[in-house]
Amino acid sequence: MTRIDSTTAPTSATDAVTVHAAGVAEGSWWRDAVIYQVYPRSFADANGDGVGDLPGITAHLDHLVELGVDALWLSPFYRSPQKDAGYDVADYRDVDPLFGTLDDFDVLLEAAHARGVRVVVDLVPNHTSDQHVWFQAALAADEGSPERGRYLFREGRGTGGEEPPNNWQSIFGGPAWTRTTRADGTPGQWYLHLFDSSQPDLDWSNPEVRSEFEDVLRFWLDRGVDGFRVDVAHGMVKADGLPDWDGHVAMVDGADGTDGTDGTDAVNGSGNSGPMFDQDGVHEIYRAWRRILDSYDGDRAMVAEAWVEPLSRLARYVRADEMHQAFNFSFLVAGWDAARLRGVVEASFRANDAVGAPTTWVLSNHDVVRHASRLGLAEPEHRPNGLFASDPQPDAELGLRRARAASLLMLGLPGSSYVYQGEELGLPDHTSLDDAVRQDPAFFRTGGAEAGRDGCRIPMPWEADAPAYGFSPDGAAWLPQPASYAAHAADVERATPGSTFDLYRTALRVRKAEHLGTGDLTWLGVFAHDPHVVALRNRDVVVLANLGGAAVTLPAGAEILVASGELTQDAGATAVPSDTTVWYRA
Repeated sequence: MTRIDSTTAPTSATDAVTVHAAGVAEGSWWRDAVIYQVYPRSFADANGDGVGDLPGITAHLDHLVELGVDALWLSPFYRSPQKDAGYDVADYRDVDPLFGTLDDFDVLLEAAHARGVRVVVDLVPNHTSDQHVWFQAALAADEGSPERGRYLFREGRGTGGEEPPNNWQSIFGGPAWTRTTRADGTPGQWYLHLFDSSQPDLDWSNPEVRSEFEDVLRFWLDRGVDGFRVDVAHGMVKADGLPDWDGHVAMVDGADGTDGTDGTDAVNGSGNSGPMFDQDGVHEIYRAWRRILDSYDGDRAMVAEAWVEPLSRLARYVRADEMHQAFNFSFLVAGWDAARLRGVVEASFRANDAVGAPTTWVLSNHDVVRHASRLGLAEPEHRPNGLFASDPQPDAELGLRRARAASLLMLGLPGSSYVYQGEELGLPDHTSLDDAVRQDPAFFRTGGAEAGRDGCRIPMPWEADAPAYGFSPDGAAWLPQPASYAAHAADVERATPGSTFDLYRTALRVRKAEHLGTGDLTWLGVFAHDPHVVALRNRDVVVLANLGGAAVTLPAGAEILVASGELTQDAGATAVPSDTTVWYRA
């Protein structure tokens, strides 16, 4: 057991160092907000068709209020053929009947605002659905027409144009190009789709495209939304000439790197690099959007989904005249390693503080294996695109223990944080789905080589003893729920002291009372010699995560504010066991 007391001196003059200074306790809401992601089709079904909807979300808003979040982010609910769960948008100004109506959205927005909860909506600007009126017009128009100029149509290579225009691969597997057929039945041009063939990429060098999305922003801002999460924010602009590229693009795979700008050995995102991502031209788009948001009252905000490395490159998205937040995927992919986590945290503050932006922490979302399962893998830094029943299975108990510790560490850091629906219940992925029920296009485009993201999108359990665990009034669910969800149902968690819901609720209450989101960060030198501990001071609260095998003893008289697991006693002293995080005042 590691014995530490409050009189122990740092091992060197540099061990206790402030890496981030405190901000104003009552500043812009997005600087320290905890934002809850709602995946509409899996949150709550009000009409009994087995798919979550907007009225279902409205009915459960008090769950978010009790939890203590500041805002909710709605994944796409727009009119769509649902080839990619709504990320294939056919109409950006309407609600898909699957989820309700525009009136239902207005009711949800009003109800959320009445409860003090802001609403952020998803925006999908890299591509549309192939059922969008623009793309249908493009298919009907001649080659070289203005209608085709809104997308990336190109002639094929080879004598008869039978080869794709370049060698790019889709993120969902297979070529990133699909060939069209002319009205006379002969092969025509190819169109680019970095995702599914039903999601053609827009050409953002076209002024008409830019004007259209500026109008879409205004449409939703006029309705009263508080901001936008921008899908594939590092995409949209492609390198001139669309050159060949031999790299690999994937949803969650990729090489981890180091931030060569500062020498810190830290994970800096999986980084979808290449000529289709992180081109300098995207920043001009976001500066124009920022001017629109700034013209509205109410401190509207944008968050970038940008898998970009190094962190110094990601920070360019959150300069003062661009986005307000950018997801810190470097933190998400750091696994369960104290040195890597410390490196990511320090490098993140260094990069974001340089541009005056908050750091935006995240551990799970609708695109990755939930961290309650991911951290239970034999290699917790491994990030598969879903899990099959035939794969090595996560250790559920270990995964949940680590997930609780990781979440408490994240919520103790200055900045903003995102919580994916169900993580406050400790939900794991469904890792034994039958292939017959899978719906993610990644599963089909890879010929079943990748399980895809269905496992992290399972409908929420609200009531342990109800059909479909209360997700739907008649027990219907668009994806089956595992039996393990009964123990995680919201009614069980709410009534159980020490449950994961209780942990999140307590942590968010303390976080707000202590202004940790706008706090400072100083590494504690007394723990600098321990390679398995992440220990920091945020204002006057110490956040300590023990990732090692031996327990860590707290200073005498430490006032425990919240702990992710049960603490132990040793000779009258309080100790933090393995895979546990504690907040205390000393």
